[in-house]
Amino acid sequence: MDQMQGMQNQQQTGMQNQMGGQQQMTYQTPPPIITTKDHLYLNDMLSWNLLAMKKAHFFAEQCQDQEIKSVLEKTGQMHQRHYQKILSHLKTQQQQQSIPMQ
Repeated sequence: MDQMQGMQNQQQTGMQNQMGGQQQMTYQTPPPIITTKDHLYLNDMLSWNLLAMKKAHFFAEQCQDQEIKSVLEKTGQMHQRHYQKILSHLKTQQQQQSIPMQ
């Protein structure tokens, strides 16, 4: 039994040593760059929110039940706020990148 535990400990230590060289560095704040993958994902998020906003507006116009119409309008406004918030973050990021470092 002791021999079995000793082998398991050696295996765990070996795995920890192998993984030690592969640990990723963590940042306290995000780096001041937007990667291509980040850019594509942000573009997708903007598209999703814009489409959801348009669909909610379209269906609210078609709806005759005022309660449902109100919920659809609120949903469209929520997606519009999300869209604007993402844009404001991108504008802030762009402004920070255009300021020369001293």
